[in-house]
Amino acid sequence: MKITFLGTGTSQGVPVIGCRCEVCQSLDFRNKRLRTSIHVEISGQSFVVDTGPDFRQQMLRENVARLDAVLFTHAHRDHTAGLDDVRAYNFMQNSDMPVYGRQEVLDQLKMEFAYAFAKDAYPGLPRITLNQIDEKPFALNGVPVTPLPVLHLRLPVLGFRFGNFSYITDANIIPEETLDRLKGTEVLVLNALQIESHISHFNLSEALAMIDRIKPAKAYLTHISHKLGLHGAVEKKLPENVWLAYDGLQVELR
Repeated sequence: MKITFLGTGTSQGVPVIGCRCEVCQSLDFRNKRLRTSIHVEISGQSFVVDTGPDFRQQMLRENVARLDAVLFTHAHRDHTAGLDDVRAYNFMQNSDMPVYGRQEVLDQLKMEFAYAFAKDAYPGLPRITLNQIDEKPFALNGVPVTPLPVLHLRLPVLGFRFGNFSYITDANIIPEETLDRLKGTEVLVLNALQIESHISHFNLSEALAMIDRIKPAKAYLTHISHKLGLHGAVEKKLPENVWLAYDGLQVELR
C-alpha cells in the first residue's frame, strides 16, 4: 500500500491570500499546502479520499493516470469542490466514477453538481455513480475499508482505515467506538490545525495527546494552517514517531 499526501492544508490553503506572515512567505516547499486529500494505492486499486478545489492540480502533479473510486469524509467545499474534474477519468476509462459517502454528503453533491445528475445531461459532463455508506465496514472493489466516525464540532465526519493505515481529518472528537476501531493501526494520519485551541479541529497539543492514546508506530499530522508555524521549526519539537505531512509526501506500508 502506498499513500500520497495530495494536499495537507486547511480550507484556505497555505499561503493564505494576502497574508505576509513568515509561513506564508516561506520559500520551503513544505510550507506550500494545497487543500487536504490523499491518494491510496492498494491491491492494484487507485482511490482518492476527498476532491478539494485543488484536485486537478494534485492529480497532474502526482501523475495519477487511473482512478477507481472517490471516498468523501464530509461535504465541506474544501473537500468536494474539485469533483467535476473526475470527468478526465470518465473519458480515459470510459466508465462512470464511483463515489462513496454518507447520504447527507451525497445529497449535498447532487445539489452542488446538479448539472451532472440532470436527466438529459449535456455531453462531456462528469459521470458519477453515488454509493451510500455509513459506519459499517465495507468492501471497495474487494478492498476492506473500515469507516472511522468522528465529529467536526457537531458535524459527523468519516475517517477511513485501510489495513493498518488510518486517516482522520476535520475532527476534534473521536468517540470511544472509533478508538476501538483504531487499535493496532500502524500508521495514523490526524488533523492538527494550529497551536491555539479551535472550535472544530484538534490543535497541535490535542492531536499529540490523541496520538499518544492511540499509540500508532508512526503518525503524520495534516489539515495544517499557517498558524501552526514553520514546518521545520514545528517538526523539531514533535515526538520521534510523529511528523508533519507535506504535499507530495509518500508513505508505504506492507
